[in-house]
Amino acid sequence: MTLSLIDFSDDLRARVAETRAVVARLHAELPRWELVVWTAGNVSQRIRCSEELGQDLFVIKPSGVSYDELGPESMVVCTLDGKKIDDGTPDTLQPSSDTAAHAYVYSHMEHIGGVVHTHSTYATAWAARGEEIPCVLTMMGDEFGGAIPVGPFALIGDDSIGRGIVDTLKNSRSRAVLMRNHGPFTIGSDARDAVKAAVMCEEVARTVHISRQLGEPIAIPQDLVDSLFDRYQNV
Repeated sequence: MTLSLIDFSDDLRARVAETRAVVARLHAELPRWELVVWTAGNVSQRIRCSEELGQDLFVIKPSGVSYDELGPESMVVCTLDGKKIDDGTPDTLQPSSDTAAHAYVYSHMEHIGGVVHTHSTYATAWAARGEEIPCVLTMMGDEFGGAIPVGPFALIGDDSIGRGIVDTLKNSRSRAVLMRNHGPFTIGSDARDAVKAAVMCEEVARTVHISRQLGEPIAIPQDLVDSLFDRYQNV
């Protein structure tokens, strides 16, 4: 049976509306930071409502809609199995082709509240090489707690990408993963946190790439990376 927005409580409907507005606004950050082109990329945010529905929901960008046409009313609300709820949006607005990946992350990483996918140039170039970004910048120690890892190659269409994201990040401090031959996915406590991670991932990918044109970057010792991460995250 398809869930319908009219069956939700007033409180949940209000939180859905607020989340749609937040996610729509955050999508504007992707082209602003040159992380996407055309309609590629997506942002999603979890809505915690398992006490009312028995499961959480999430809001994500519709498929094939350009960034300058996005608004709160076009954001798609999905269950954690990736199915669109009946919320009054046209049938032409279907959830992103990456919805299954986002849904898998939310289903298997309870602490995650936001997921972002981009095709940002430098991070995707590292993904095309299947090479992690080494931790050679204090910014990386602060933000990611070490290198940005590479996830496996996976095709779009089912939860294979999501499984690769979860398997790569479940024992990592990094909030970014470079899915091989595809591009970066980032996670966060909410969508804004995940967008920040996407911006920072592209920045360090670009800087480390440029550094390697000049010579071999100097790795930061692990104990100092630990110290940087602890200070930035907790102090």
